[in-house]
Amino acid sequence: MSVTTDIVRTWRRPQAVIRGLLDQGRREDRAIVFLMISCFLIFMSQWPRLRRVSEGYEPSPWPPDINFEGMMTYTFFASVIILPLVMYAIAGISHMIARVLGGKGSFYSARLALFWTLLATSPFILFYGLVRGLIGPGTQATLVGVVGAIAFLIIWLASLREAERSL
Repeated sequence: MSVTTDIVRTWRRPQAVIRGLLDQGRREDRAIVFLMISCFLIFMSQWPRLRRVSEGYEPSPWPPDINFEGMMTYTFFASVIILPLVMYAIAGISHMIARVLGGKGSFYSARLALFWTLLATSPFILFYGLVRGLIGPGTQATLVGVVGAIAFLIIWLASLREAERSL
């Protein structure tokens, strides 16, 4: 099936989708593509907020002399270079915790579960970016962020549970 169809299916039956991905065999190339696309989409979701900050509509966490392009550069580095490394570490730690709790999966299956969940929830991440860019910080952005984080955790835990069931 196509990736977009699988993303929609993941919101209803994450275990079935991750099982289908695992049944296709060990494909590190596919897993890293899922991760890199997700990280790039996370970078893109920051654009509206960064524009809002650079125009002075909300306080800047950046040094006063940094411009929009500088903000974009640092955000790109954090999202596309550093975040994948952090995701690899989180996947490894989650697998070790699952192993202690009786999991029988592999480091690959734990990576795939996390990376796929990140890609499957990327539409919500993009929506959050739009809310932050158009409305700004506040109740609406907090609500969207909390709902997105809960959805991410539910899908990730369901996917990880399925990934750790067997090799």
